[in-house]
Amino acid sequence: MEYFAKEDSIVRTIWGKSDTILFIFAGAAAEFALNKAVDWLYFTGKLPADPIGRLFSTVAYAKQIVFAEKNVANAAIDRISSIHSAVEKNRGSTIPDWAYRDVLYMLIHYSIAAFEVLERKLTAEEKQEVFDVFYRVGERMQLKELPTSYEAWKLSRQEHMDNDLQKGAFTIDLFKQYKKHLGSTRYFFLIEAQK
Repeated sequence: MEYFAKEDSIVRTIWGKSDTILFIFAGAAAEFALNKAVDWLYFTGKLPADPIGRLFSTVAYAKQIVFAEKNVANAAIDRISSIHSAVEKNRGSTIPDWAYRDVLYMLIHYSIAAFEVLERKLTAEEKQEVFDVFYRVGERMQLKELPTSYEAWKLSRQEHMDNDLQKGAFTIDLFKQYKKHLGSTRYFFLIEAQK
């Protein structure tokens, strides 16, 4: 039986801890809201109606992929691609490839950062392994211009941070939706976790 992420993979350790997943969620929630392509997430109306559910569904897909057999994980990745293709067809335009990469990069970055905040520093090999698992997700989705190593990813990630994030009307609205759906106390903790 071949798994998408090896049974002894650090990625399984990271995604097997609920505290780590909550930190991944907190970081991704902030960055998601700042992404220049966040308007795509508003197209179906599902994101503003249930932003927490949408982010947790992204996390759930990632977790499902990490712990699944390779063929099951690939089927989940194909479902993600199919869902996005349907949204593109309904909107009549294509989600920019860089926007897909941004989400993939968030999963890589916050997987590493959350584990290092809560547990310990990862070795260079472990960071490369995190990158490798999510690289295979991007490769299966046929994303273009993916870096092929963790070191190259760090440079590409910084370029994306410099070019693809901006505060806009959707950012402000999404944070209002976070507060509405989380309540004041949980929203406070979300903001604190993002610092």
